[in-house]
Amino acid sequence: MSLDVSPTLLEKAERGEVTDAEFVACVRESLPYAWEVITGVIAEAEGAADGFADNETPPPDETARGQLLRALASDAIRGGLERHFGVKLAFQNCHRVAVFRSSALDGDRYRAFVSPRGQLLNQSPELRDC
Repeated sequence: MSLDVSPTLLEKAERGEVTDAEFVACVRESLPYAWEVITGVIAEAEGAADGFADNETPPPDETARGQLLRALASDAIRGGLERHFGVKLAFQNCHRVAVFRSSALDGDRYRAFVSPRGQLLNQSPELRDC
C-alpha cells in the first residue's frame, strides 16, 4: 500500500471527495522521506534567484527510495503536492527531484530538464539499477 489511510479518511473518500489538505496530510504522514526531500527542494528553490532547485542525493535505503518513487509516480500524489505548494515537480531516475515555479514552465531550463536529452545526460552506470 502506498499510503497509510486512516479509517476516517477512507470512510470520507468512500462517501465522496476529500480536500487537497486532507490528502496532502495523508501523504506527509505516509511518506515522510519523500515529504522531506520535496519540501527541502521547494525551500531551496524559494531562496534561489531563478526559482530552481533539485535534489541529487540518492535515498539512504530502499524504503526511502520507494517513498520517493510512490510520491512522484502517482499522478494524484504529485498533483496534490504541486497544487499544495504552487510549484511544478519534475523527476529523473530514482531520486533527482527538481522544482520549478509555474512561471518557469515555458523556460529553457524546464524544457531541458524534462526532455529526452536531459534524461539521457542524467544517466550513469551507478544509476542503472536505482
